[in-house]
Amino acid sequence: MIHILGTNIISSLGFTSFENFQTVKDGKIALQYYEQMLGLPEPFVASLLDEEKLNATFFQLPYSGKIPYTKLERAAILSVYNALSNTNIDPANDNVLFVFSTTKGNVELLEKNEHYEAERIYLWRSAQLIADYFKNKNQPLVVSNACISGVSAQITAARCLTAHRAKYVIVVGAEVLSKFIISGFQSFKALSEMVCKPFDKNRTGLNLGEAAATIIYTIADVQDALLQNAIIYENGAICNDANHISGPSRTGEGLFNAITKTLKNINKEDISFINAHGTATPYNDDMESVAINRCGLDKVPVNSLKGYFGHTLGAAGILETIISAHALQENIILKSYGFEELGVSQICVNKEVITSSKSVCLKLISGFGGSNAAMVIKVNDK
Repeated sequence: MIHILGTNIISSLGFTSFENFQTVKDGKIALQYYEQMLGLPEPFVASLLDEEKLNATFFQLPYSGKIPYTKLERAAILSVYNALSNTNIDPANDNVLFVFSTTKGNVELLEKNEHYEAERIYLWRSAQLIADYFKNKNQPLVVSNACISGVSAQITAARCLTAHRAKYVIVVGAEVLSKFIISGFQSFKALSEMVCKPFDKNRTGLNLGEAAATIIYTIADVQDALLQNAIIYENGAICNDANHISGPSRTGEGLFNAITKTLKNINKEDISFINAHGTATPYNDDMESVAINRCGLDKVPVNSLKGYFGHTLGAAGILETIISAHALQENIILKSYGFEELGVSQICVNKEVITSSKSVCLKLISGFGGSNAAMVIKVNDK
C-alpha cells in the first residue's frame, strides 16, 4: 500500500500542515483585499505569503545562502525540509525521487531578471535546484499540467512507486503570484473582487493564492503493518476531454470519466466527503457539480478550500489533499467557506464543520485545456 510519511504546508495561514488545518477548522481565512500591488491598476483578493517571515525562516536552514534562490524556490525548499523533519529519510539517497508541481514557476523573471541566470525561468531548473539543495542526484520530474498539476504529481508518484523506480517520492508543489499571473486571470474576467463563494448562487469568480506544499509517499513493506490512522493513497486517474483552451465541458465528461476510473474498486458508501476543485467560477463549479451528480454522488458532502487559501494553482492539489487527510484523521468534514445558497446542479455542499466516521475522501481537480483528475485517499484501520 502507498501511504503518506510526512507533509508540510507553507501558506499565509501557517508554516506547518497542522497549523494550516487547525486554522481552517476554526473558520479563519487567508484571503485579503489588495490595492496598488504588483504594479496592477485593479484591486484583487488573494492570499499572499508573508515574505519577511518566509525569508527569516528559510535563512535559518543550513546551506540557505549558498545561491540566490527565488521566492518560489525558497518556499518549496522550506516545505520539503519541514516535511522531512519528522521522518528518517535521507533525501540524498538514490532511492528518493523528487516530483515538482507548478504551473508558472519563476514566470515573473521573464519581465525582470537581473539577479538570476537565464535558465532560471525554466521549470526544470527550479526542480533541479530544489533536489540539489537536498543533495539528491536523481533527475527530478516536473509536472505542469495546468491546475490539475498537484494531483497529477501525486498520481505520478504512485506510479513511480508501483514501478519500483523509487522507495520514497517527495511531491512538492509551489506557486507565487506576479503581475503576469494576476493580470492574466483578470483578462479572463475570472477574478472576484470579494472572497470567493464556491458553488454558491452568487459566485462571481475565483481568488488566487501563494503556497508551497509537500507530501512524502512510500510503499509499506509487506511485513510491516501500517500505523493506525495512516493516510493511504488508493487510486487516481487523469482524463483530458480537450473541450476548450480554457473552458470546461458543460457535461463534465472528462471529470466524470476520471471519477469513474478512480472509484472502480471503491465502495461509494465509504466516502466521507468530496474535496472538490470548487474555484467559484460560473463554468467550473457548474461542470463539476454535473460530473458529481452523474456519478451518483449527489448525496455525498462536498467542500471546497478555495475560500480559505484561494486557488494556489500548482500547489492546490497537494495542499488540499493534506488538509483533507487531516480532516479524515479527525473524523470531520470541513465546511465550504463562502457557500450559502446552491447555484449549481444538485450536490450536497457542506455549510458547517460536521463529524463523519467514514474512511474515504475523493479529491477532484480540473484545469485549462479540459484537463481533469481525481484521486482517493483513506484512513487505515477505520
